[in-house]
Amino acid sequence: MPRIRVNGQWQHPDADADTPLLWVLRDHLQLKGTKFGCGVGICGICTVLADGEPLHSCMVSLGEAAGRDITTIEGLARSGHPLLSAWLAEQVPQCGYCQPGQIITAAALLARHPHPDAEQIAEAMNGVLCRCGTYQRVRRGVARATQLTAAQARPLAEAAGVDDAGVTLDDWIRIGNDGTVTVQINHAEMGQGVTTALAALIAEELEVDLSQVRTEFAPAERRYRNPVFDEQTTGGSTSVRGEWERLSRAGARVRVRLIKAAARQWRARQRDCVAEHGTVLHRPTGRRLAYGALAPSAAAIAAPQRVRLKGPHEYRLLGRPLPRLELPDMTAGRAVYGIDVALPGCRVASVLRCPVFGGSLRRYDAAAARAVPGVERVLAITGGVAVVARDTWSALRGREALQVDWDPGPAPRLDNAVLEQLLEAGLNTAGEVRRHRGRPAQLLKGAEQVIEADYNTAPLAHAALEPMNCTARLTADGCEVWVGTQSQEGARNTAAAVSGLPLRKVRVHSQYLGGAFGGRLESDAVADAVELAQATGWPVQVLWTRADDMQHDHYRPPFRARLRGLLDRDGWPLAWWQRGAGAGVAGEAWAQCPYEIPHLHTEFVAVDTPLPAGAWRSVGAGQDAFAVESFIDELARAAGRDPFEYRRALLGDAPYHRAVLESAAEKAGWGTPAPAGHYRGIAAYRSFGSYAAEVAEVSVHAGVINVHRVVCAVDCGRIVNPDTVRAQMEGGIAFGLSAALKEAVVVENGRVPQGTYQDYPILTFAEMPEVEVHIIRSDGPPGGAGEPGVPPIAPAVANAVAAATGIRLRGLPLRLPA
Repeated sequence: MPRIRVNGQWQHPDADADTPLLWVLRDHLQLKGTKFGCGVGICGICTVLADGEPLHSCMVSLGEAAGRDITTIEGLARSGHPLLSAWLAEQVPQCGYCQPGQIITAAALLARHPHPDAEQIAEAMNGVLCRCGTYQRVRRGVARATQLTAAQARPLAEAAGVDDAGVTLDDWIRIGNDGTVTVQINHAEMGQGVTTALAALIAEELEVDLSQVRTEFAPAERRYRNPVFDEQTTGGSTSVRGEWERLSRAGARVRVRLIKAAARQWRARQRDCVAEHGTVLHRPTGRRLAYGALAPSAAAIAAPQRVRLKGPHEYRLLGRPLPRLELPDMTAGRAVYGIDVALPGCRVASVLRCPVFGGSLRRYDAAAARAVPGVERVLAITGGVAVVARDTWSALRGREALQVDWDPGPAPRLDNAVLEQLLEAGLNTAGEVRRHRGRPAQLLKGAEQVIEADYNTAPLAHAALEPMNCTARLTADGCEVWVGTQSQEGARNTAAAVSGLPLRKVRVHSQYLGGAFGGRLESDAVADAVELAQATGWPVQVLWTRADDMQHDHYRPPFRARLRGLLDRDGWPLAWWQRGAGAGVAGEAWAQCPYEIPHLHTEFVAVDTPLPAGAWRSVGAGQDAFAVESFIDELARAAGRDPFEYRRALLGDAPYHRAVLESAAEKAGWGTPAPAGHYRGIAAYRSFGSYAAEVAEVSVHAGVINVHRVVCAVDCGRIVNPDTVRAQMEGGIAFGLSAALKEAVVVENGRVPQGTYQDYPILTFAEMPEVEVHIIRSDGPPGGAGEPGVPPIAPAVANAVAAATGIRLRGLPLRLPA
């Protein structure tokens, strides 16, 4: 068998010579830092160094790699490469899944060009995709690394172990003998920084430094439900705004108990004792007791019913830039995502599904699949036909050898044209009234110069870089699943339903998520894994391919909107009428028009289609914002008014909305000349408890839209970590820009043929504009940060294109006529 040198050590993996290096590293050598994203050499996140050169490990076999010196992210982390220090200094990662590939690629760049210019950085990094939109921070990280010497760089230390022998004080907090505070995190960490943010809420009131805090993902239990949804689900930018009060009170209650315990031990007055930096201080004498020593006696003290919480002027942590606790592990390739789970005796399964929506299995021939070395079982399950093997490569090859006959079911002729027809029919149907004032219908009916426009948005895939996966194990004690999920309760309910076990017998082990964006609210992979583990008696990891992830998604549904407006003699909107048609999830944010219009009517028509629909980052807000903010721009231009001034005048009763609009315009230089050939567009929108406005600066050359700069102003109330807010707004803008310029799901013959990032392209490094985020400080209730950056970007770009070309684009993705 071929041998390879990996991270300075010779290895003799028990794998065939034709096994891709990616699966040798991951399955045979248990080096999980190198990630699987596409398997066809497009996403770049599986990049390793081979004799110092970047190499897509999914495209090179073990035999081809034999004798070469391979370096993975684990080896680079141990060497203390300056890039890792720079990555942490710039707080680059969001979900972190692509970052090993980003860092390895950057290491090769710096080996060739120790001081690369912007063009060299873009050329080198453009081959590694990031769905979270960290490109701007990656650029800064590479630049910072060139300024660090080897002496300034340090190997990333392993995270300290959690002291399981500590004392549990409530549902959220455990204090170890060494004073380490372990916080239960009941939300999914998918790049939005909630692991650190939720821990900081507790640390602030508990009076400990973040360096003293460790985190664990909480189990799926009622006590950990998201108070906004009353279920344990992460979405809708609700994590911080839903937990601020509850976790702050949890920290304060434990602090009071620790102070009481110290006062009793000293036989001192409680008012003479104060908590600070993980200790209780007796101010008259200067005596101190550490939390680790006090925790056992504090556990015997009842939690107070009422506690005083700090005011903003008293915060030590909140509102200040905080280094995210999870980033060192993400940067070093140590963070464990669902795909990285490895259990003793675990098998890997790949499930072939019916390609047509609503289709089913007729028959299959497994002979060729069973003949593939490493394949151990082939069986039909609810989701399709599963190949179970000793390792991933064997499972994938066995699946390729299957012969399957599918019944296409009721929707074999479904395509984009049929979807458009269904939506058009919906637009011509009266819908559910969302808002109404005055008599808009009567005014519009008798008017001669009604401005009317239809807007449409294509269906979209989530396209997270980590494909769907789940590992399940059934024993006499019950069922366990290891999964990166946005819905721990949904995963537990699915596992219980498939296994037939009561909920109390199911345990969900949450893992980091390599992107989600709403897609991991679904539990399809959980159902597959539990069914296979039950059928085979082995622990089983189900891994979807990139094509599975693209073709069996729960998509952002297609959407149509029709708006009509009437201007008075001075050019101001007198009447506004809008109707939207799409799947129910698209209508959740419909009718958010914030402008002062005397006569207004909005309604929504729910249109069911055979295309599976689900939540997609910003849900329906992005579709509503595209229609509303494009149409108000059309009205402004019809009136001969400046689009910014027009909006501002119509936001007299919306001070927060107006404030972000004014801030974005000022910071972008609205009203001053743009660079030659550049044009600006503006949009503002309220979503998920926050207000965001964005100015896009674009140019158009030979029919190609180029976005050079985006200036964003956001008011999301009280904030935990301003740097995370900036990162999320940057990421939301990148995500929305990708959808605005590039993305569209194709439906043909009842199926989605796209299966890679080549036929479903997403925003690349070179296409990422410079993004400025300006946070408006506020003491208002905390709002969301993960999603509000998405809705304004598409209309801002469309409005800029209209300014540049005079052409009004009313469909997403934006396409100029040939």
